[in-house]
Amino acid sequence: MAEQPEQQSSRGPVPGAKPVHVGRRTVLGILGLAAVGIAVGAKVDNALGSVSSAVSNAIGVPLPGDADFRYYTITGSYPVVPADTYELTVDGMVREPLRLSLADLRSMKRTKLVHQFQCVTGWIVPGVHWEGVLLSDVLERAGVTPEATALRFFSADGAYTESLTLSQAHRPDILVADKMLGTNVTADHGGPVRLYVAPMYGYKSIKWLNRIEVTNVVVPGYWEDNGYPVNAWIGGSAPVSVVP
Repeated sequence: MAEQPEQQSSRGPVPGAKPVHVGRRTVLGILGLAAVGIAVGAKVDNALGSVSSAVSNAIGVPLPGDADFRYYTITGSYPVVPADTYELTVDGMVREPLRLSLADLRSMKRTKLVHQFQCVTGWIVPGVHWEGVLLSDVLERAGVTPEATALRFFSADGAYTESLTLSQAHRPDILVADKMLGTNVTADHGGPVRLYVAPMYGYKSIKWLNRIEVTNVVVPGYWEDNGYPVNAWIGGSAPVSVVP
């Protein structure tokens, strides 16, 4: 998915797209506007969308055949992880470390959501269909220890990380997603498995998810180390629809 200034590794570029490198100064300039929206609420969020959508056009490119989403990169390429060899590691402060294949994830209780995807730079894709396993169900299977308070997420690109508190992770609108837009999550959208954090800006929804570490401290993620808010709540966000 082309949703946030984020991580790619040195494997394959997006077919037909010319990656645009997003410099730290540009991102932090956009962040200055976004932080106001996060702090003040929906009215400023709406203004932010109008202002920063123009900036977004300058620093991102549409995905071929999927112009609603935009592609950003810091390295110019993304990993392609074969679905048949994919594994999600869950470790750290757990009673039972896990190594889950795509088939393992698809054998667990499934959850479907319909909700927008919103980038911190201002653009929004409404009514995106998502499917996967609740993050809380994955954590329950691993058995989180009482001392744990937070999670770190790692990408198969080897560079991008993200974080949530354990309390946030138990929300019913956070998925370990393997399907979106009615099909399997593609490589350019962060597949075969990605995180989807419905109530927060897109940079929290880490792509190419391959490891979850349960910890007792919040470790800021990649873009948070560059000035993004650790808690990226979207003010005035549309409600999440749960699909039977």
